[in-house]
Amino acid sequence: MNKLLVTGSSGLIGSEVVRHFNQIGWKIYGVDNNMRADFFGPKGDTRWNQNQLLKNCDNFEHIELDIRNRAGVLKLFEELRPTHIVHTAAQPSHDLAASRPFDDFDVNAVGTLNLLEACRQFCGDSPFAHMSTNKVYGDAPNSLNLVEKESRWEYGDKEYFDGIKESFTIDQSKHSLFGASKVAADIMVQEYGRYFNLPTCALRGGCLTGPNHSGVELHGFLSYLIKTNIVEGEYTIFGYKGKQVRDNIHSYDVAKFIEAFFNNPGYGEVYNIGGGRANSTSILEAFDRVEGITGKKMKYSYSEKNREGDHICYISDLSKMKEHYPEWDITKPLQLVFEEIVDSWERRLAVHG
Repeated sequence: MNKLLVTGSSGLIGSEVVRHFNQIGWKIYGVDNNMRADFFGPKGDTRWNQNQLLKNCDNFEHIELDIRNRAGVLKLFEELRPTHIVHTAAQPSHDLAASRPFDDFDVNAVGTLNLLEACRQFCGDSPFAHMSTNKVYGDAPNSLNLVEKESRWEYGDKEYFDGIKESFTIDQSKHSLFGASKVAADIMVQEYGRYFNLPTCALRGGCLTGPNHSGVELHGFLSYLIKTNIVEGEYTIFGYKGKQVRDNIHSYDVAKFIEAFFNNPGYGEVYNIGGGRANSTSILEAFDRVEGITGKKMKYSYSEKNREGDHICYISDLSKMKEHYPEWDITKPLQLVFEEIVDSWERRLAVHG
């Protein structure tokens, strides 16, 4: 029987993975300790998502465990011997990492090492998919030839039209402490694949999004923007004239790629996983799109100071993913992503306020 272990199972990607593999009949063990509420306060709380999973997923079992607890992680792997692992647990914020650097590194880097070593000791043939981030590239993408358009920044050179490839440099750039801790984890995932021959991959996410995101200002760009519009709050644009670009991928399409990797795993692989050019948007363009759905005018203020290490324009080049896994493609276009998040927030706010 397939036994899937998902860390960060109450978060956006973790919960989507649980739902997806539950539907195809796998047994799933979710590891989560609601650390997001500690990082972001009550608005970041994910217990509601955990409760939904326990209610709706017959094959799901929740395990309360902090991945920094090395002895606890080793014991869990020794007892469970999972056949597949998806690691999504993380401290996900640039800003928070600067104020809580030990927590950031211990969760992102040391927590990942704990899981990899537990996997090596007790289930070395089990595919291990790790949610990395495009922030491993630091601010190096900002050094590209960028052209300012009416509503967005754009790559000026044809070779980058489809976005950033996995071969793009991660060196000699400012990452933020969050980006640096995720680099450490990313490289370790690759190294366990190459050095110990574990079937691993690091998925360098663009803007991961979807209706189950507990978006807050410090993390969860699209979810937070849409929620702010619905409640008629004020959104703050941090620098770059609001023309900074992100490519957005629905959590379902991430889960589908993880399934494809499990069916044919590589060793120490890296993939840039995002929405690609078709699912890219700037903040200003996102304002227009959400206004068109809700009918509510976006209220916003502008700060000249951009966030440290923030990308001006980032689009994931999906060509390697599609070459290695031709059966996979984006199934959730950007307009549908917006509509699903709007619907989710309207329902959640009607219940919880």
